[in-house]
Amino acid sequence: MVAPGSVTSRLGSVFPFLLVLVDLQYEGAECGVNADVEKHLELGKKLLAAGQLADALSQFHAAVDGDPDNYIAYYRRATVFLAMGKSKAALPDLTKVIELKMDFTAARLQRGHLLLKQGKLDEAEDDFKKVVCVWDAELRELRAECFIKEGEPRKAISDLKAASKLKNDNTEAFYKISTLYYQLGDHELSLSEVRECLKLDQDHKRCFAHYKQVKKLNKLIESAEELIRDGRYTDATSKYESVMKTEPSVAEYTIRSKERICHCFSKDEKPVEAIRVCSEVLQTEPDNVNALKDRAEAYLIEEMYDEAIQDYETAQEHNENDQQIREGLEKAQRLLKQSQKRDYYKILGVKRNAKKQEIIKAYRKLALQWHPDNFQNEEEKKKAEKKFIDIAAAKEVLSDPEMRKKFDDGEDPLDAESQQGGGGNPFHRSWNSWQGFNPFSSGGPFRFKFHFN
Repeated sequence: MVAPGSVTSRLGSVFPFLLVLVDLQYEGAECGVNADVEKHLELGKKLLAAGQLADALSQFHAAVDGDPDNYIAYYRRATVFLAMGKSKAALPDLTKVIELKMDFTAARLQRGHLLLKQGKLDEAEDDFKKVVCVWDAELRELRAECFIKEGEPRKAISDLKAASKLKNDNTEAFYKISTLYYQLGDHELSLSEVRECLKLDQDHKRCFAHYKQVKKLNKLIESAEELIRDGRYTDATSKYESVMKTEPSVAEYTIRSKERICHCFSKDEKPVEAIRVCSEVLQTEPDNVNALKDRAEAYLIEEMYDEAIQDYETAQEHNENDQQIREGLEKAQRLLKQSQKRDYYKILGVKRNAKKQEIIKAYRKLALQWHPDNFQNEEEKKKAEKKFIDIAAAKEVLSDPEMRKKFDDGEDPLDAESQQGGGGNPFHRSWNSWQGFNPFSSGGPFRFKFHFN
């Protein structure tokens, strides 16, 4: 039963706010109506505003007939009945509104008042309790605890945020919100919420202890991200390793740290390490697009083109509009096709991420080894000539930044088939055209002569 000073008296303090809520729900709920029903609703609304209640009622009757599941039509018709003093006629419409939309607070509040006037106190109390709980901090906090136990932390955060506003100096709510964000891996929001707690009570022991932990972790992560932006991937890796040591008990920070370490290894062209760490991330999160992209890039460096294509395709399934994934997949497919033809890196025996000095060194060694003047036998000399031409071609492409980029993107700059508009291959010519060519020239003022017996 409703007792004086209980639910109904509490309702009085929030009633002005409820009136605003009625307007918001009343105006913002129109959706999914057909054109005729919408026309009746709009015309009825204008007639109601003009005080022409009978005409407005006719329009809302037509709206209900046109769409029996439109709760706004019932609600507006109930509004007209109430304005005409016909509360008994309004009650069934308000009940229908609540059946169709249980969270329509305005309809439930009006029905509660009608039931109270009719002496149906238990039913009225039930409606009032369901309205008031929205503004009851203790009930919000109790429901938040339920959400936490059910494994729905974000719903708990929503209730706790409301509770922090409904009850003054609610340090406990801010503390719980901060710890929930922390468990979710959102260190920035966690830091923001725990600061709110300390604003209310700077000596709050749990908030202060939590603040120190979050601040330390936040500083490490921000520093690591700044190092990544500066291209200092080794230092960034060390920072993220410190993050995992600082907070080993929250799995979210471990997996996010590994994800970023995977990225650092990939960008730093350490493919073996990148593949290892990215694979650890993907064991936990098989659909992690960032880890898939970074591992794919590492596979490209290792010339594991099939594996790279598979990772790019998986990533594309989860983010089909990502241009980086699309371009990476196209590149991997070109490189796979290219690998089945002439591979200049393999000719010189160097990795795809080899420096120019390594390329020149490998070229000189092989050019010395396969120079045709070293061979007397005619068969061997022809074989050496072909080998020497390939070595010279590889050096020409890989020592020129522009040509090397084309090759790295899957296009052979010396292959007429891959060049738009055709053109011959300057290296597809006879050994005679290379007579007098000094393969050991560095391009500078120094020249070296080699004599072969």
